[in-house]
Amino acid sequence: MNFWFFSIALAVLISLSFFAALWVKAPTRDDDVDMQVYKDQLKDVDRDLDRGIVNEQEAQRIRTEVSRRILSLDTVQHAALGNPSKLTKYTLSGVFALTLIAGTTLLYMDIGAPGYPDLPLQARKDRAQDLLETRPSQDDFIARLPASVAIPLPEGKYGELIEKLREAVAAKPNDLQGNTLLARAEASLENYQAAAQAQGRVLSIKADQATADDYFDYAEALILSANGYISPEAETALRAVLARDKENGAARYYIGLMMAQNGRPDLTFRIWNDLLRISDPQDPWMPPVRQQIEEIAMLAGQNNFVLPPEEDELRGPSASDMAAASDLSAEDRQAMVQNMVSQLSERLASEGGSSAEWARLINALTVLGDTEKARAILAEARQIFGQSPRDLSAIEAAATQAGLKE
Repeated sequence: MNFWFFSIALAVLISLSFFAALWVKAPTRDDDVDMQVYKDQLKDVDRDLDRGIVNEQEAQRIRTEVSRRILSLDTVQHAALGNPSKLTKYTLSGVFALTLIAGTTLLYMDIGAPGYPDLPLQARKDRAQDLLETRPSQDDFIARLPASVAIPLPEGKYGELIEKLREAVAAKPNDLQGNTLLARAEASLENYQAAAQAQGRVLSIKADQATADDYFDYAEALILSANGYISPEAETALRAVLARDKENGAARYYIGLMMAQNGRPDLTFRIWNDLLRISDPQDPWMPPVRQQIEEIAMLAGQNNFVLPPEEDELRGPSASDMAAASDLSAEDRQAMVQNMVSQLSERLASEGGSSAEWARLINALTVLGDTEKARAILAEARQIFGQSPRDLSAIEAAATQAGLKE
């Protein structure tokens, strides 16, 4: 209520100041200093003429010049200080008041948040952190969901095998192979709660030997069983994935999603935008990132964000490009491939790119016979992707295919 009171009071004060300026009486021309100076000059001319200081011809010239200045000043003053009619004043006052008070109120109702308290940046961060720390556990969140319908076993032999697998694991709960197979089977049936339970036993059995993939399978089963909600338990599993493989794109995607769920779209944008720039279009996390990142960018205040093209046509010469070039003459083919390779090389040097693009450039340079430059690009790519085993393996595979590995 205080907000509306002060807002209306401020609008009224601003309107009154405008009205005062509009209705103030314009000063008279007799009060103008310049006009008075010119009039005094005319009197001085007559006195100087009587005293013989100037002759009649000189006096007439001075009178003409001063009169011209008076006429010019009078015209300007009249145009600038002329008072508008009362009807004009009333009309302008009404339009201004309506625009200021009603217009600003409607604008605030459209883009503002009436009744919502002010939230400084640090307060919003603290609130998001509290929300993250106090969010429901996996079991609490599942308990709030509508009761799920039991997923039937598939008919035929496959269903019978799953039933026998369940019975075998129940009889030997610490059997690593049985739990691994059961987790995959339950996930294939979209029975994610059962898959999470089986995969959780896999982690317990493996203990310190559990891999990043083991933890990710567990985290994803938890997330899917909670309809996309990322619980503290799922976050712990995702952190374990990144501790073992910090470049794991799927785990980073889910961490970004968790930040968005808890009021930090700025962190989500930072994570997803990085994934967008370094990932291959075929990576499984790319479709959801591309689908959601524009909205996240808007929430994060990144108004200048532009989603890069989805097509791979700007990524340099592909296998199909090279095949098409084979139909051209040797000279034209060389020029075509060289042009595409140059464009790709320049873009990677200025903007960077994914490991697949660097691998493509290495292959293309080898096809052109420029093995010296291909080796230089290989060395640079090894430095860039040296901390990412997944990306480095793609680079090394390209080097092997190009015959650059010794």
